[in-house]
Amino acid sequence: MWNPTARAHHSRAQLRYGSDLTDAEWHLIEPYLPAPCQCGRRRRWPMREIIEAIFYLLRAGCPWRLLPDSFPPWRTVYRWFCALRDDGTFESLNHHLVQIDRVRMGREPMPSAAAIDSQSVKTTEAGGPRGYDAGKKIMGRKRHAMVDTDGRALELLVHGADVQDRDGAVPLLMQSRQRHPLVEHAYADSAYNSDRVREATSITIEIVRKFADQTGFVVHPRRWVVERTFAWLNRNRRLAKDFERTIKSATALLYAAAAVVLIRRIARYA
Repeated sequence: MWNPTARAHHSRAQLRYGSDLTDAEWHLIEPYLPAPCQCGRRRRWPMREIIEAIFYLLRAGCPWRLLPDSFPPWRTVYRWFCALRDDGTFESLNHHLVQIDRVRMGREPMPSAAAIDSQSVKTTEAGGPRGYDAGKKIMGRKRHAMVDTDGRALELLVHGADVQDRDGAVPLLMQSRQRHPLVEHAYADSAYNSDRVREATSITIEIVRKFADQTGFVVHPRRWVVERTFAWLNRNRRLAKDFERTIKSATALLYAAAAVVLIRRIARYA
């Protein structure tokens, strides 16, 4: 129930920015971030400041060069982002947080069922791979997501919007075998009703079809959790469009946004 006590519990007014981490949130993710080297020069900037700067950029949607002066220099933040992007830190962090949150809710750490769907977004003049989605009439990129039955992001994939859902689902399902080998069942819409998708992995694909008398927007069983996950991610203004030049950066920011959702949830109810 939303009352003064709950409002105070959820308030972030004491933080420098609303995107900053509380002490509980920082202690939650610190073990999964790169530790300082035991030799060589000491870090000039704390890792917490770097992560908070990345989360600020993600939430506010500003360019790297316009990061506030209260953060480390933007070049330092960007170099760290590239390092964390290239070594898969954001993917690994999200993977661990998914397991922690599932255990917190009394579920098995590894899911056995999932749902998949995609979202097309426009790109900017930054360049990089993109395409035209004739169905949505969008020139840009397509974000493919596999989530568990509660909406936690398991696998995220970015590619040109001209790739059809059934073709984009194949690499998504194949890469899910590495981190989520226990997934046996996946729910999807009719765009994934293809032999190519069914033959990609051993995962059973269940097509959730529209109702025969459907008019307008209707919430479909199982499928709606993916749409809700996209809504959670789209709260971040950096994801309103795809501003990234590379697919790797776009994917890393998606995983970072998914991790933020779980960071706040786990720390809040711990």
